[in-house]
Amino acid sequence: MAKAGEVKLIGGWPSPFVMRPRIALNLKGVEYEFLEEKFGAKSELLLRSNPVHKKIPVLLHANRPVCESLVIVQYVDEAWPSSGPSILPSDPYDRATARFWAAYIDEKWFPSMSGIMRAQGEEAKKAAIDQVVEGLSLLEDTFGKISKGKPFFGGDTIGFLDIALGCFLGWLRVTEKTHGLKLLDEAKVPGLAKWAERFCADDAVKGVMPETEKLAEFAKLIMAKFKAPPPQ
Repeated sequence: MAKAGEVKLIGGWPSPFVMRPRIALNLKGVEYEFLEEKFGAKSELLLRSNPVHKKIPVLLHANRPVCESLVIVQYVDEAWPSSGPSILPSDPYDRATARFWAAYIDEKWFPSMSGIMRAQGEEAKKAAIDQVVEGLSLLEDTFGKISKGKPFFGGDTIGFLDIALGCFLGWLRVTEKTHGLKLLDEAKVPGLAKWAERFCADDAVKGVMPETEKLAEFAKLIMAKFKAPPPQ
């Protein structure tokens, strides 16, 4: 187990990507210090720890940096193999499948959801919404196949793909609230809707999942910055 002060995480509370390693560390029962970055600023520690991308999250384990959210989740699983449940599946094919869908979520599905907030005009907004709904339908089908009737993508406990998708549930709720949508519709994606409830209620998650109202206020700051004219 990690010694006191040995594990630190550089991040910010609103970031879904930062939530991923926080959930992984919680699942493994690893104590860590959370080093909060200020919105719109990058600390010297962050720039020194992640000089390539200059982004959160960064895990510091015995002062050695590990960057990129899903890389950190995999690192946590491997660094503390005997603590808590395994996060990645033990079977190579199942691991590959989980990584494939995690990449789909990051490269295709989440950009579509972000596109709803950033859309200029109703046509662009509708196109983004359609992509999100189509993606959720795909993930509903995937959940049925991968979970094999168990509560999570990872089986009986939260796993890699649960973390990859579940970290975005707070922002999904904000998107629904802001635009008057029902994306995670029980009538259309019943498996995912019930999964989302179980995920958010889990002890490893509920302490780090932002409140919808608080996240919605933060979203207003982001959108104001996004819509502001560039400095002259």
